[in-house]
Amino acid sequence: MFAINESFSKISASGVETALRFAQISLDSTERLVKLQLELSKQALEDQVNATRQLTQAKDPQEALQQVNALSGHSAEKAVNHSRELYDIVSSTQASLTRLAEEQLNQFNKNLVGSLDGLAQNAPAGSDAMVNAFKSSFAATAAAINTLQRAAQQVVEYTDTNVKAATSATADAVKTASRRS
Repeated sequence: MFAINESFSKISASGVETALRFAQISLDSTERLVKLQLELSKQALEDQVNATRQLTQAKDPQEALQQVNALSGHSAEKAVNHSRELYDIVSSTQASLTRLAEEQLNQFNKNLVGSLDGLAQNAPAGSDAMVNAFKSSFAATAAAINTLQRAAQQVVEYTDTNVKAATSATADAVKTASRRS
């Protein structure tokens, strides 16, 4: 009975620790997002004040149009940079939560294997075949999950690479377009 209580105690402590780590990751990413949004808001206000000043100092409509074109290119660059920063925050949060989930899955697997070993030692005579079949089934399931995790990780890496390449291409296109105008 003591071993069962000890097992439940370990499981509960592990659950609490996991919940705390999840909360910490969530709060950290929320803090980063809020900070990014506040910085963006401050910068947008400053940009609007500067744009208004520049437009009021324009001598003729042609000069005002050139200033509007330059400001729109600058705004597009900032939007691309902001989306890149936002993607980095979300991506790093997702990676942290994935690592946490993988750690918990690995710990669960270890605990289950330990329990199966304890069950095998205390199982009645003649039940070896059933315990071995269950162990075999569990090993196959764990291998399949591991394969799926690796495949998912490859998809994440591929997507990350493509998003970064697309963002860089967009930033370059915006810079080129704003230089032309």
